[in-house]
Amino acid sequence: MPGVELEYIASVLTPNRQAGVCLHFSSLPSPYGIGDIGDAAQAFLQQLGAMGMAAWQFLPTGPTAYGDSPYQPLSAFAGNEMLIGLEPLLRAGFLHEEELQVLTRLDQASVDFGQLIPAKQQLLALAAERFESRANSAMKTDFDAFMEQHSERWLKNYALYRILKTRHGEKPWPEWNTEFVQRDPAALTRVCVECHDQLQHLAIVQFFFYQQWRALREAARARNIKLFGDMPIYIALDSADAWANPELLKISCSGQPTHVAGVPPDYFSADGQLWGNPLYDWAAHARTGYAWWIDRMRHASEQNDLVRVDHFRGFESFWAVPFGAITARNGVWQRGPRDGLFLAMQTALGHLPIVAENLGVITPEVEALRLRHQMPGMVVLQFKVNNPEFDGNNMAANNVCYTGTHDNDTTVGWFRGGQENQTRNDTRAESEIKTTQQNVLRLTKGSAATIHTDLIRLAFNTPARLVVVPLQDYLGLGSDGRMNVPGTTMNNWRWRLQPGDLSQKIIRQIQTLVTESGRNCRQQ
Repeated sequence: MPGVELEYIASVLTPNRQAGVCLHFSSLPSPYGIGDIGDAAQAFLQQLGAMGMAAWQFLPTGPTAYGDSPYQPLSAFAGNEMLIGLEPLLRAGFLHEEELQVLTRLDQASVDFGQLIPAKQQLLALAAERFESRANSAMKTDFDAFMEQHSERWLKNYALYRILKTRHGEKPWPEWNTEFVQRDPAALTRVCVECHDQLQHLAIVQFFFYQQWRALREAARARNIKLFGDMPIYIALDSADAWANPELLKISCSGQPTHVAGVPPDYFSADGQLWGNPLYDWAAHARTGYAWWIDRMRHASEQNDLVRVDHFRGFESFWAVPFGAITARNGVWQRGPRDGLFLAMQTALGHLPIVAENLGVITPEVEALRLRHQMPGMVVLQFKVNNPEFDGNNMAANNVCYTGTHDNDTTVGWFRGGQENQTRNDTRAESEIKTTQQNVLRLTKGSAATIHTDLIRLAFNTPARLVVVPLQDYLGLGSDGRMNVPGTTMNNWRWRLQPGDLSQKIIRQIQTLVTESGRNCRQQ
């Protein structure tokens, strides 16, 4: 399909070769215990502009729950209130400087979610209460427009879900009282009346997120920097989406799944991976014309210029594991929605800004589906260097190339064998480490001392229209800069950039790398 690639490159990734950074908002420097989409993000945008970057990729921005993973959000539509910037609320008079001292006393080297969440929730509730009496008329008009656009689509259900979850001791919704599990209209109406103020405050907090995101999007557009979001294919069972739309999932009216998501055993995992997310009832989605997915993609497109869709292969066929199984071994392949979903979204929305996560064992059928709908894939160099047939010069242009992702060790840590974090899953045999090191050095023609820069240069010199590199690799950090270790639940998602780490000297060095490879979007 030669015409497909040329048309896609021209319309989405642009004909110019460009560079980007992957860094989640939580990792940005700020004095309040976590990075944010307010002043912290605005400052980083300026630094990206100085580097000549064209894209900023980040992790999902939904509200997190147990384990603090962005990939198990409580909503596919709501924003994570922990990412709301506090400086804009200070300037608006909704908070006062002395009230923020509780956050300035938190650990600034990493995100301490256990201490951060309750403290910041209290501050945001206070800001929402003050909004009602102190917001100017223009802001209140903006809030009314926000409510009109989002309330019935997702906001009302999300706010009700959060209140009911709190009432039930933060238990998952299938463990709530039956009347709320089954969404009895009279019971829900009663809660709406009893908790009117709380519902309003939750909506105002989401409005804060929306306002700051809109300002970020406008600032990024002014600098010609694409916001590159991330969408998990599956939703969490304990989420407002599953509670409000059980008929679209393979779950009973009591919330018990029949099957759950995962991937089968492979070279990397003898038992496969058991994710536990409920599976979609694709026949039910088809009967609605894929309305929920259209709404989800519309929402993502309103926020982002590009969207990486995690586990793209699940749209062609997905691994269904019986609920209650302790491993993913006994799952079966089932047919996904395939072309029907993407045709429906394209008909409703036109251009789809999707980047397909097509890593792992990918069949020809999956690749054919991706190419039919003109979506770029991903190439991660850490996964390619031990393949004797790999040649970066032969990489298809309709790919986003990475040194590594948020799930990989940093390039320096990986090159050293992952020994710095001493995790069982990440410590490789000495012979494998040595082989990898030899292959990387052969491909990059570099040295162990400069391996992070050498691998970035290798990625930049490929034909890939967009290369995205984790900021930790630009900085040359070891395994202590790692964001996530898949299969573990402790100490992930906590890493933070420190003030001064991204010095003017380092910014100039990165800019030089970007410019020398012809990827500086400021000079194209």
